[in-house]
Amino acid sequence: MLSGFLSVLGVQVTYDKINPDMLEYIPETVSVNNLFSLRGLKYIFTSTLANFASFTPLSSLIIMLIGIGVMEKSGFLRTAFTLLTKKAKKTSVTFAIVLISILASLIGDLSFIILIPISALLFQYGKRNPSIGIIASFAGLTCGQGLSLFLTSNDSTMLSTSLLGAHMLDKGYNMGTFSFILIMIVAIILLSIIITKITEDKIVKKLPKYEFAETEIEEELSIGRKELKGLIFGLGAGILYLLIFIYNIIPGLPFSGNFLDKSQIFYIDKLFSYNSFFSNGFVFIVTMLFIILGFFYGLGAKTIKNNKDLCDDLGHSLDGTGNIMVLIFFASILINVFKYSNIGTVIVAGLTNFIGGVNFSAIPLILLLFVVAIISTLVMPSSIARWAITGGVAVPVLMNAGVNPEFTQVIYRFGESMAFNLTPLFAYFVIYLAYLEKYNQSKKPINLFRTIKYQLPYSLTTGGVLLLLIIVWYIIGLPVGF
Repeated sequence: MLSGFLSVLGVQVTYDKINPDMLEYIPETVSVNNLFSLRGLKYIFTSTLANFASFTPLSSLIIMLIGIGVMEKSGFLRTAFTLLTKKAKKTSVTFAIVLISILASLIGDLSFIILIPISALLFQYGKRNPSIGIIASFAGLTCGQGLSLFLTSNDSTMLSTSLLGAHMLDKGYNMGTFSFILIMIVAIILLSIIITKITEDKIVKKLPKYEFAETEIEEELSIGRKELKGLIFGLGAGILYLLIFIYNIIPGLPFSGNFLDKSQIFYIDKLFSYNSFFSNGFVFIVTMLFIILGFFYGLGAKTIKNNKDLCDDLGHSLDGTGNIMVLIFFASILINVFKYSNIGTVIVAGLTNFIGGVNFSAIPLILLLFVVAIISTLVMPSSIARWAITGGVAVPVLMNAGVNPEFTQVIYRFGESMAFNLTPLFAYFVIYLAYLEKYNQSKKPINLFRTIKYQLPYSLTTGGVLLLLIIVWYIIGLPVGF
């Protein structure tokens, strides 16, 4: 209905896009597509099935749950997590999962599929509410989207756009793999501490008490010889699998680098380009690692005795996922329909024009770009698509104000980091919502507003801290990287 109203009003935006061959701006016009029309309704009905079938969170989750199911049902996760949490402080466990979640931006969106289910189990086996793990890991994953120690595939693609914008003013300008590393190290440490503190001081108190089943209370797992033998078997097989795998993503050694796209320049692009084996097969690679860990643990601990046991384990995590599939189905429709409407693109293009039209000094421009990044992310979560529109204009504007392209990209990445966890248009938001529903024991149902309410303290605090870090860093004049 909104798209129909905006379409009738003729809402459209023309923004400047860089022609990479000529290094000049060319006008690009985007307008709202009317979904409240016969053509629009036809699109919704005809695209729903294909879109749901190709919706990445769905296929990735199903495949990943197969591996997690073997680890869980065989007892590998219970044994490993019991050993890890038995004598550890609650705060230390939370800090560890948050730090891992932030660093997991290196492997991209797959981190949501892996860490949210595993965080829930880690807290459950540690005799704490699984929802704490889900909320904390999602906060770390989303607030850490724009933070990375090493160049991620997103950073690399956005860096190309930043360079294109820089070349509009300086054709010899260059940026490297470690262009952002110094400020990122500080930001990662700060956010890990802050998210942990918010979780323990605020979120834990807000959540209702979690009632464990009688068997879980009575059954304090004793780690005996069988369990230790299973753990040695599982970890040994897993390490061997990883060594073979790692050797094949190291370039330059004899018979190595087989999983890389050797046509790329940056190592991260060799790993994550569309043509690399690593990128295309990563979900199954991780799933196989989980299956190996669980299967060999089961052989050593005698929890897997025959092929029937293995088959039961493979399907264990898929039991009771009906509600998750329904939520993913409707999320796929929402995201597909909103994207087709072009409403988000029009808003981002309009904000980009605003940046290009102002005549601010450095600090006001930094604040403006930070706010633009937040608003843009709420309506268009794809970092690459957004920066492709905004970067070509923002980078030259800030360069003229004395802010280098590396710092400009950092400002944008930090700004978007406080918005991913607040928008249901982000594809992996539904995984967070679905797992909160799965472990919900209260009479109040988990709904969209409640899930956002849990994330709001993280978002506001993260935004304030990162903005303060940016301004202090700029005033002191520290380099953001090498």
